[in-house]
Amino acid sequence: MSNPEHIIADLCTGLCRLMVDSGADAGLAQFLSLLVGVLLVSGVPLLTVILLIWIERKVAARIQDRIGPNRVGPIGLMQTFADLLKLLGKEDITPTNADRWLYNAAPLVSFASVVLIWAVVPFTPFHYGVDLEIGALFFVAIASFGTLAIMVAGWASNNKYALLGAFRVVSLLVSYEVPLVFALLVPVLLAGSMSLLDIVNAQTGMWFVVLSPLAFVIFYVSSQAETGRAPFDLIEAESELVAGFNIEYSGMKFGMFFAAEFLHVFTNGILMALLFFGGWLGPLYYESPLIAFAWLGLKGGIIYLTTLWLRNTVPRLRIDQIMAFNWKFLVPLSIANLIFISAALKVMQEIGWAPREIVGASFVDLLPTTGILLVINGAMVIYLLGILRKRGQESRRESQTARTALAPAAAE
Repeated sequence: MSNPEHIIADLCTGLCRLMVDSGADAGLAQFLSLLVGVLLVSGVPLLTVILLIWIERKVAARIQDRIGPNRVGPIGLMQTFADLLKLLGKEDITPTNADRWLYNAAPLVSFASVVLIWAVVPFTPFHYGVDLEIGALFFVAIASFGTLAIMVAGWASNNKYALLGAFRVVSLLVSYEVPLVFALLVPVLLAGSMSLLDIVNAQTGMWFVVLSPLAFVIFYVSSQAETGRAPFDLIEAESELVAGFNIEYSGMKFGMFFAAEFLHVFTNGILMALLFFGGWLGPLYYESPLIAFAWLGLKGGIIYLTTLWLRNTVPRLRIDQIMAFNWKFLVPLSIANLIFISAALKVMQEIGWAPREIVGASFVDLLPTTGILLVINGAMVIYLLGILRKRGQESRRESQTARTALAPAAAE
């Protein structure tokens, strides 16, 4: 029978291997390497949130012709730390009749549901927490914990306004998970794997946003709704719900909900870069991990900035408009897109116009596949524009008829 210490030593990689080679105990080396990994996965997002809040406030200020934070620290960089200290100094209040355990656990679960996603994010070809074979499914499952946290927060607060706000938000989040998952299945189908590492490697010949731009648009819109950002920001809705599900929270527990939202938006940008824009793929990415990491950060950052632009430009929609858009438009579109893409890809593989495995295929090998899939996406977009034009005309006719009918009554 093999020595357990020798088995652990054989499984060691990275920091663990370096410590074992230096003479450290294999069990201790594995424990310390896991501890460092956990601290990095949890600590880096916490520090990232501080920077993201400053960026969001500055971008919002520029769009709205304001200055933004510019007093505390150089160009206002320390303003977020001041806000953090203020939150930490506020009184921690728990409602008398609230479910204390669930009430206090909800903010932690909300933030943890975002941080845990980073455990499967591959930052470079060599640096990632864990390469799960079901990485895409793990992302969907863990993100759903955020929905659970919102429901628990509203229920445990023992406040009818908080509960009503939680119901509204959960109906939104659960509904938009449907098209998000269908859009997510497109890169999974093209790569032939749920591993995020495999999905990125499958895009060496062509980014998936080129093969299926419609899937990217659906994923982008659905993820915007999943984070509760404009025009889907029913989570706040201050004028209707007195701040929504988190009305009873104060201090740092209140801040953790918003920290989770800020981080979730940026995390979605990184995930979209991995799923549709080739992740770290770019010139000289294999020469240095730092270059690969920079490419991923650049792509994710650009997508993140577009979400900020959208948030500060588009007004909030009514809940009936949001739900109708999802169930009557986005869900059928996502299902149709997945069916057409999968059927076309299978037919092309059978007749030899597409490689059996996209992983390792070159740009030239994928040109016929790209052309046909783009034609399919273009045809679907033209058909959708025709439907939207027809519905717009019908809506205008109904409005004109209603105004005509009310004109005599107004004259009297």
